[in-house]
Amino acid sequence: MAKKIRVDEGRAALDAVRAAAAASTRASRTDLATAVRYLLQLLVEKAPGNSVEMRVPPFGAAQVIEGPRHTRGTPPNVVETDPDTWIAVATGAEHWTDAASAGRIRASGTRSDLSDLLPLRP
Repeated sequence: MAKKIRVDEGRAALDAVRAAAAASTRASRTDLATAVRYLLQLLVEKAPGNSVEMRVPPFGAAQVIEGPRHTRGTPPNVVETDPDTWIAVATGAEHWTDAASAGRIRASGTRSDLSDLLPLRP
């Protein structure tokens, strides 16, 4: 099991990612990874379960939403996006529907719309 990210560490990583974006530079890989994983951790806390797999390659994935548990092969409900898009929708900088319409969120399955859970409150 992954180590839980403390609130102060998660917020510091998010601040570093935002500062890098404001300066039109790329955040460090460590800050980006920590921010992604912290937001996934918050999503799991908000909507625990095993019926939807939220993937943010290459940094993390989480199972969320109560319902039927999936154990083998490709899950029937999968959401995948890149780190920048995940941070934007999870923090409210971008709306889920806008990112999905632009093709930056790929969601399959009847339970894969996570828009009601976002934004998270880091």
